[in-house]
Amino acid sequence: MQRYVLRRILFAIVLGFVLLCGEYRPAGAAAVPGPLGRLQTELNLLSTHAPGHVGMVVKDLTTGLSTGVNESANMPAASTIKIPVMVEVFRQMAVGEFDLNREVTLQGTDRDDGWGDLVYAPLGNRYSVANLLRLMITESDNTATNMLIRLVGRAHINQTMERLGLRQTRLADYIRSDGDIRSLRTSPLDMMQLLDGMAHERLVDAWSSRAMIAILTGQRHNGLLPEPLPPGTQIAHKTGTLHDTLNDVGIVYLSNAPYIIAVLTTQLPTLESGRQFIRGVSRLAYDSLEKFARWRQANPLAGLAETAPAATNAADESPDVKMWNPSFEEASGRSAPVAPVAVPAASPDDVALPPAANMQPGVPPAS
Repeated sequence: MQRYVLRRILFAIVLGFVLLCGEYRPAGAAAVPGPLGRLQTELNLLSTHAPGHVGMVVKDLTTGLSTGVNESANMPAASTIKIPVMVEVFRQMAVGEFDLNREVTLQGTDRDDGWGDLVYAPLGNRYSVANLLRLMITESDNTATNMLIRLVGRAHINQTMERLGLRQTRLADYIRSDGDIRSLRTSPLDMMQLLDGMAHERLVDAWSSRAMIAILTGQRHNGLLPEPLPPGTQIAHKTGTLHDTLNDVGIVYLSNAPYIIAVLTTQLPTLESGRQFIRGVSRLAYDSLEKFARWRQANPLAGLAETAPAATNAADESPDVKMWNPSFEEASGRSAPVAPVAVPAASPDDVALPPAANMQPGVPPAS
């Protein structure tokens, strides 16, 4: 106990010293606007006192700047792997394989009693794709997830993630609460890329992106990223828990500075220690991005992309620490500035997925 108290005191002293003297930057890193540089320093320090192995990334959707610690690390996905499953479902709907009204029959091999009520439903019951999507994401129902994996094909999910450029995301088995933790893998960076595509309405197509965000906004498990945020803060997110792993990834719709945050933790001594860590990172990111939004009003950001370090291939970077970088498109000049991100127009209880007849098909990822 005394050792734990001493560590907390030492951490507070070091943090105070760094913040007093200015933000730490590795050699060659460019200066970053005050609130963002301070956030990076605090994330680095938090990671050195994490309760297990952690990976995290934060992306400001207004400027496209992102930062992370161990953001490319291959880590257990737990139930955050259900986001890639959802993406593949929407991709196949977009090319006309089936629609939201398609019914899937419950089979014995679909059942998993780790989470969700569908495991207790009679075999042979039929459920629409729309209902299974809702159960998979908002209730994290493992049986509903396995039914959708069977519908679209595990190999197709992995192939789509590869085409999207996700280096660490793999689904090696169906969802089994007592299964091998190595069978469901991802990284904070991969989750950020999926959420970024949704936020800018370019993942599968605009309608699919909006529909996926609507589903994520209905999340019922809200004890991690949302818990320390001000009441009423809207967040589209997905949690994950498996053995000694606790994750949460999502889009936080801060009124003047929406952002993506992905925090993955594993090898935890207790799940409670992981909860406290994720909540701490969530509040830190919220406060920092709120300050940065005010800072931007008084400090134009013209030329920021030119002064920030150039984005590089994630596979060539050290996975330990990554300073604030512009998105690849901004750094290379291949696209226009980041488009504004719209806050979802309605609460999840008010959002109804349109019937299949009203769907606007999109174009699948290029092979």
